[in-house]
Amino acid sequence: MRSFLCRVLRAERHELPALAWSFAYFFTLLAGYYVLRPLRDEMGVQAGTAQLPWLFSATFAAMLLLVPLYGWACARLPRVRLLPAVYAFFAANLIAFWAALESGVPAKTLAPAFFVWVSVFNLFVVSVFWSFMADLFDAAQAARLYGAIAAGGSCGAIAGPVITALAAAPLGTANLLLVSAAFLCAAIGCIAMLAHWARAHPRAGEPRAEEPIGGSVLAGARAALSSPFLLAICGYLLCYTLLSTTLYFQQVEIVGAAIGDARERTRLFATLDLTVNSLTLAMQVLVFARLGALIGIAWMLALMPLASIAGFAWLGLAPGLGALIVFGVTRRVGEFAISKPVREALFTAVPREDRYKAKGFIDTVVYRGGDAFSGWLFGALKGLGLGLAAISFAVIPVALAWLALAFFLGSRMRRWTQAGGARSAPSPASP
Repeated sequence: MRSFLCRVLRAERHELPALAWSFAYFFTLLAGYYVLRPLRDEMGVQAGTAQLPWLFSATFAAMLLLVPLYGWACARLPRVRLLPAVYAFFAANLIAFWAALESGVPAKTLAPAFFVWVSVFNLFVVSVFWSFMADLFDAAQAARLYGAIAAGGSCGAIAGPVITALAAAPLGTANLLLVSAAFLCAAIGCIAMLAHWARAHPRAGEPRAEEPIGGSVLAGARAALSSPFLLAICGYLLCYTLLSTTLYFQQVEIVGAAIGDARERTRLFATLDLTVNSLTLAMQVLVFARLGALIGIAWMLALMPLASIAGFAWLGLAPGLGALIVFGVTRRVGEFAISKPVREALFTAVPREDRYKAKGFIDTVVYRGGDAFSGWLFGALKGLGLGLAAISFAVIPVALAWLALAFFLGSRMRRWTQAGGARSAPSPASP
């Protein structure tokens, strides 16, 4: 069985335990998030596009408050204590929401805070996960293993909507928050097992895991905005975020106009999540590693910009529910199965402090800053009288810039790997 798994997953025998625990770790995170996601999406539809810019701005403000606290914790705690502390914090938040609902606070009153909290929660817990993965595996291992590891998230993302659909009626909405908190507690157990494996298989040239990450609170922001490589990752993520937010706003308008019943909208969102995550799982296990060997990192990064150019052109010509569903599903599958694992592999080429602090800054402040900016931009374009079709054509240049950044990052990563970066610790200036 070990030999079979090694052949299918392109893993070495000593990597299988870490691969299994990483799979389980990502499963618990995404299952916990997807238990909550249909509730958040329905709240977004009820709020309407007029309120969404304010919610995205509030999310960005929350990120600005949390990132310095995270940087402070990174500077003082080793990763074996940092990661459990992050997940315990979010589990406690979920218990607090549950207690508020149980005490009689109306769900409508909590809805804006819950929407913002879920948006913060999703980015933070996933960012910390991939920081840990970049710490455990080098670039060569990431190219082989990240697809299978990401498949754990896809399995969790399939399980989450199923749990929500089956348990919402018998348990009630409030108790689903406790289910999500339980998944976060399980993730802490996976971290402990991976830390044990890492002590037996330390990454060459890396500082000991027991040592605090060190550095200043704002070191992540300085690194992200001064390194050309990290700055290009910021640009790549901003392009993705702007286009994703534009598509989300179009989803709110198109779905709201096409489907009048709130329960039917929630059912559609859950069905789309299930479809996306099932297709993503198949691609992560069967396609990711082989595709990387076939076309290389630059073209893998470029696939979603190319799909976005075609998809927004289609929405520009026919802004209807059918085009939205096909483009939305295609784009999310490509993002989760190909683009995101490759983007996360880029962080194997930077020092440990940047993997946690700079990556945390990029995945939270830059990401949600792009959300906030694009939310207001969408509102401004609507205010100028542009319809959904015109807005779709207006954002295609962003997809072209995204494409250029994909090839820049791919070429830098390829040069770093060819210079031996996959076998040695990266310097602060790498790649």
